[in-house]
Amino acid sequence: MKSSTTLGILFMLAFCAIAPVMDAFAKATPAEIPVTQILVARFGIQVVLLYPIVMLMRLPHGMTMRDGAFHAVRALALILATYCFFTALRFMPLADAIAIFFVSPFIVSLMGAVFLGETIGWRRITASLVGFAGALLVIRPSFVDLGAVALLPLATAVLFSCYMLLTRAMSQKSHPLVLQAHTALAATVLTLPPILLADGSGITLLDPVWPTGFALVTLTGVGVIATISHVCLTFSLRMAPASLVSSLQYFEIVGATVVGYIAFGDLPTPLTVLGIAIIVASGLYTIARERRLEREAQPAPPA
Repeated sequence: MKSSTTLGILFMLAFCAIAPVMDAFAKATPAEIPVTQILVARFGIQVVLLYPIVMLMRLPHGMTMRDGAFHAVRALALILATYCFFTALRFMPLADAIAIFFVSPFIVSLMGAVFLGETIGWRRITASLVGFAGALLVIRPSFVDLGAVALLPLATAVLFSCYMLLTRAMSQKSHPLVLQAHTALAATVLTLPPILLADGSGITLLDPVWPTGFALVTLTGVGVIATISHVCLTFSLRMAPASLVSSLQYFEIVGATVVGYIAFGDLPTPLTVLGIAIIVASGLYTIARERRLEREAQPAPPA
């Protein structure tokens, strides 16, 4: 329904504002904490937070074997996407990684048209292209300077696009809170055993470290902020087409620039400000056009 599209847009904007805070917590986590352990904290805390809410609200949370398989695939896509991105954050600035990641809206729009039968108009495609051009102006990522590390956000974009399309398809039959709880549980089941088995092994990527002090704060922050942001994302994809809300992801570069400046002292250049303005303008155009279509779709009042 058109009446839900605007609310879906607002949930996506909330996701774009909150998600960079999770990335900042992950980037700030001390280097001795392996990335896989950050993933366990991210998904494990989400399980602890969401399942009590699901139970208190008495939401139907049973699932078939087929549903379980979908949750496992969705969780695997999110695990791999998050692992690639958190690893990239250890070598490059937050806004740089997100700028490269912003090929994702193109991938989601194409996948939404091919697999979900969603209509993509030329105006929406143009707005996405303009937003992407603004993202390039913000960071101007250089594959020559970054090397193979620059491929990690690209891998994240492909994997996260699969995650978003699966979320869009599954959110129509499951409540967003239930959907996120099940996916977090599946992700925890997939990431926790390797950490436990590698305890004391000395394997850098897997051997866990008992978190204390600042590491405990950052790991908790990753889990809490990830839960809030991805619940917003699921509500957004439940209420609006994936090809529409994915174009609004460009607003995340604005949040990333602000968070990067506050947390890590990354000062935006004049060209960055210009890029942000272009991103915001393309997003506002998408929102304004969708609201106009929503008004036109409403029945006329009786004479």
